[in-house]
Amino acid sequence: MQKLVFAYPGDIDTPTGGYGYDRRIIAGLQALGWQVELLPLGPGFPFPSAETLDDVRRKLEDLPSETCLVVDGLAYGVLAEAAEAVSRRMTLIALVHHPLCQENGLGSDNAEDLLASERQALSFARHVIVTSAATATQVEELFTIPKEQITVILPGNERQEPVLRQPSETLKLLAVGTVVPRKGYDLLFEALKELSTHQWQLDIVGGIDVDPKCYLSLLVQVDACGFADCITFHGAISPDELSGFYRRADVFVLASRYEGYGMAYTEALAHGLPVIGSGGGAVRDTLPEEAAIYCGTENVGLLREALELMMSDRVKRSTMAEAARVAALKLPSWEDAATRFADVLKVAKT
Repeated sequence: MQKLVFAYPGDIDTPTGGYGYDRRIIAGLQALGWQVELLPLGPGFPFPSAETLDDVRRKLEDLPSETCLVVDGLAYGVLAEAAEAVSRRMTLIALVHHPLCQENGLGSDNAEDLLASERQALSFARHVIVTSAATATQVEELFTIPKEQITVILPGNERQEPVLRQPSETLKLLAVGTVVPRKGYDLLFEALKELSTHQWQLDIVGGIDVDPKCYLSLLVQVDACGFADCITFHGAISPDELSGFYRRADVFVLASRYEGYGMAYTEALAHGLPVIGSGGGAVRDTLPEEAAIYCGTENVGLLREALELMMSDRVKRSTMAEAARVAALKLPSWEDAATRFADVLKVAKT
């Protein structure tokens, strides 16, 4: 039986795309016969306390030699010292969802520190798994990791039953993502500000506790724009509840400043939703032209135009919804992703 230790920061049940990827890969590996030991690394990443770092070093040092160890990138990028130590006697794999130094809202000092730390840590990895081609390019260029040491394993997708959406005078918009500056909710609100002649409702699903300052700022913006009756923050919810939101929505929109991949976009496509999105190369590569409108990055004007089109053209929405269903059928499954992950681990161990 193949064995693996999967190390992760925080709570693996956190309802975000990154943790969701981890959970599905772990479940897929187990279904393939792998014995997966979960190793929690503690809270506070990517800025853990000294006590947490000391505890992580002890946990990793206690692992047997020849262990196959996968470490989630949210923690891995700040574990250079520990990575160097264990890399001498283990197969060390880094799973990078997106570079830590690319997170929005970092001060220049923090960004530079994370860049240096992640570059050093990744130099000790036997192999690096990333979740998009765009992230692979960033890892290669930012951290000088050879292309042959990087493998792209796209997130999987679940097939969904077709949804028959009833016409309504109020367009139901859905945005899914943790409430942090990177998700661009402020940009979305700005784009919606001049569309008051249309009837719309925006539901936002995603944790509100990660960055309380950002959440409070958005509440102020909602009030200033007069959107109190139009926008609802639902916080973090279960996967079953989330599927219900996708099925009740008419259009998916997310104004991200950056995404390592953007699982919410493909989940929206799987539910037959037209998509309005932004967030750099990974998002642009993910969104099919027939089913989505890509709005670049931080382009409020394009966001507004796309939203107005969806609000005013029911035929266009219907056409894009059908294209979304077709595009979703071409997306990889989680079984595909887990099989590829297993293949990378087997090769890395040899």
